Amino acid sequence: MSVNQGFDAGIREAEPMIVDDTPDTAGEIVRPRLGADSLVWKFYGDSRGILGFQRLAGTENCIEQLGQAVLDHSVIFSDFLGRAKRTGPPVMKTVYSTEPEKWGRTVRDFHRDIKGTISDGSRYHALNPELFYWAHATFVDQVLYITDTFIRRLSYAEKVQIFEESKVWYQLYGVSDRGQPQTYEEFLAYWEDMLDRFVPHKTIVYATGYIRQGLPRPKKIPGPVWKVLSAPLNAFIRTVIVGTLPQQMRDVCDLEWNDKKEKNFQRFAAFMRAINPLVNRLPLKYLYVPWAHEAWTKVGVDPRPLHNKPA
Repeated sequence: MSVNQGFDAGIREAEPMIVDDTPDTAGEIVRPRLGADSLVWKFYGDSRGILGFQRLAGTENCIEQLGQAVLDHSVIFSDFLGRAKRTGPPVMKTVYSTEPEKWGRTVRDFHRDIKGTISDGSRYHALNPELFYWAHATFVDQVLYITDTFIRRLSYAEKVQIFEESKVWYQLYGVSDRGQPQTYEEFLAYWEDMLDRFVPHKTIVYATGYIRQGLPRPKKIPGPVWKVLSAPLNAFIRTVIVGTLPQQMRDVCDLEWNDKKEKNFQRFAAFMRAINPLVNRLPLKYLYVPWAHEAWTKVGVDPRPLHNKPA
């Protein structure tokens, strides 16, 4: 039986399930948050996370309900980069700000009116627990995958720790955790099951068009010049960026992949891990995205020596 046996029934309820603050046994309000001692803080805001941008956005929207939600309610088709700039910072601030609940609720409230129907006529709502958790799961996967692939190998215990911290992270949004796996092993099974649910929705096919067709030419650059300049960029994208994607996503997006590309991708990933000690000597403002850099500076902790021994 599928690990997600309740997913189909739950997601078709298409009802938001918002939760209030939960008192502990003493009747006090529990205020969950992550901090400088967490692996999520150490790795989520690392600048190398940019290498996983397509995996993060793509896997999320390969589930039909989320692909349709973006199509129905977003400006992705007219302002792709603008949408990324508006949605990325609030999630970062949920992890790194001094007011994580405020920002978590802000992210949640962005989605209060995100609802509609999919191709079979069934309804969806972005704050349905199964759907909202899947969106969160893609961020959890990003931390696990990017760290283990491009920064350094994680031990099993560290992967478990990141997953456990991700449950604290999810609490900050104030949405029911009904759809959340309870152990790291359950999360792995959940992830594999979700990959098999991927569909070639218009949203994700459009969003990966630059990979199949090549990067669009900036208006100020002549065609012949752009042809030369874009060749190495397109080659990098079609090897490294496509290399980060699950095979199920490559399949639904019709992205070419073969053994040669896989070998080249693995060489690049091994090179990135090998230079990790050098990268970690960079100034923090280059090693981390601005929200993470600001958070580390505020707490007065240098994260570079932390959690940095190979698994």
